[in-house]
Amino acid sequence: MSDLVIQPGGDATPTQTEQQYHRPRLDLKASFASKALFVLLLGAGILLVLYSLVHDLDAAHVPPLAVSAFIFLGVALLIALGFEFVNGFHDTANAVATVIYTHSLPAQAAVVWSGFWNLIGVITSSGAVAFSITSLLPVELILHVGSNAGYAMIFALLIAAIIWNLGTWLLGIPASSSHTLIGSIIGVGVANQLMRQSVSGTAGVDWGQAMSVFKALLFSPLVGFVCALLLLFVMKAVIRRKALYQAPATDAPPPLWIRSLLILTCTGVSFAHGSNDGQKGMGLIMLILIGAVPTAYALNRALPDGATPAFLQSMEKGAQVFDRRAEGAAVDPEHAASIVETAIRTRHVNNPLVYAAMAQVTRTLAGQVKDVGAIAKVPAAAVDNVRNSMYLMSEAVRLMKDTHALGSDAATLSAFRASLDKGTKFIPLWVKISVAIALGLGTLVGWKRIVITVGEKIGKAHLTYGQGAAAELVAAATIMAADRWGLPVSTTHVLSSGVAGTMVANGAGLQWSTVRSILLAWLLTLPAAILLSGTLFYIFRSLT
Repeated sequence: MSDLVIQPGGDATPTQTEQQYHRPRLDLKASFASKALFVLLLGAGILLVLYSLVHDLDAAHVPPLAVSAFIFLGVALLIALGFEFVNGFHDTANAVATVIYTHSLPAQAAVVWSGFWNLIGVITSSGAVAFSITSLLPVELILHVGSNAGYAMIFALLIAAIIWNLGTWLLGIPASSSHTLIGSIIGVGVANQLMRQSVSGTAGVDWGQAMSVFKALLFSPLVGFVCALLLLFVMKAVIRRKALYQAPATDAPPPLWIRSLLILTCTGVSFAHGSNDGQKGMGLIMLILIGAVPTAYALNRALPDGATPAFLQSMEKGAQVFDRRAEGAAVDPEHAASIVETAIRTRHVNNPLVYAAMAQVTRTLAGQVKDVGAIAKVPAAAVDNVRNSMYLMSEAVRLMKDTHALGSDAATLSAFRASLDKGTKFIPLWVKISVAIALGLGTLVGWKRIVITVGEKIGKAHLTYGQGAAAELVAAATIMAADRWGLPVSTTHVLSSGVAGTMVANGAGLQWSTVRSILLAWLLTLPAAILLSGTLFYIFRSLT
């Protein structure tokens, strides 16, 4: 590797010869095949969404929507998919920087490869992260997502997230889409609570749930930095291949075994990014669909009729637990749901009267499903009521868990909640595929700015093969672990901090101007997104 020139002030930068010799070719124009692939995927995505909407509405016997309602639904879905598109070129570029800067893959091939594995990651995702994101939203807006306030919430948080992501991308700063979206959700919750002049728990932010998300976002970059640093040290001790820890000597690809390792780690990060980040838009798309056409999407009509006996049995077991905890208290059936909602609002569920109300709501819900034979057969007029009852009971049990009130009934109530969630927390395959296409197309566009930052501007030396492998192995493992636990993490922060950790481990040092920019974006993203989405929510609510 060439000598480094020490500039005044102590910064080490590669010589001009080294920069020209090692820098990958990033200025290639998109090939005809790439353009054709983009157009083909875009067309396929649009046709899929249109066909799936028409099919689902017909299957649920929904009367044809008015032209204005259909256009409104289309605009809402376009904005939600637009967020995922921006997420694609904003975040996914992190995954390809290492294979590009080690010459393991040409830039265009790396971007297409990463986009493909993002798509696979989205399609195979569990949906847990999607619903952990939506659980941060005010409960009252989720229960009435089809209202003007519900639509104002969705439009405000998505548009705010897109604005901030585009702004940081234009500056070439690897900011976090996860941070941005969560900040936008908090902004909507705070604005809704202030506008209602309410201390209602369901009007504002679920801060308990928000804190668990904050912890994941806070610690994941630290995990990326420390683990990548330690992993590189371990690799040097165990794998004594000098070539692995040197920057590329030529523009030629590295030896096959090194190249395979780097492509494998890029694949892992791309897949993990799709499985985690791709879910963030899914939950919001489901809220849009539930608000616009609840008959088709409020309940999981894909559940087979054969699942009904197990559902009813789970409801009865749950009701028996609530009866026992009610200690003989009784409530008016007409007021039971409002009592449960108030308990969620005040975060005080562990009360005999509340348990009596929960038993009543549970048995009413079971009766509604039993009368028609299956969740999929609930009539249109009862869909909203059934969904809201299921959502309220699931939230109430979650609060019991959060306050350690489950006790010896933990297994029974966990199964009870799982049965409820199967009926309301679902994502149709076409939603996954459309998000996957949006994320994949985003990967094909605008990746260059972030790639240059990660590949050239974090450390003072050229990225080595070992550094690229260590950073991406840690990033993939961290994101997959978060996905397993249903926690949103930032691919941007995990990978860029991993690259920084390997630079420190290699003794190369960091370019502090870039590190300061990334830290500043990390600090400003939440307050900026909160302010943007809160302001937009206020404007939209004032117009409706």
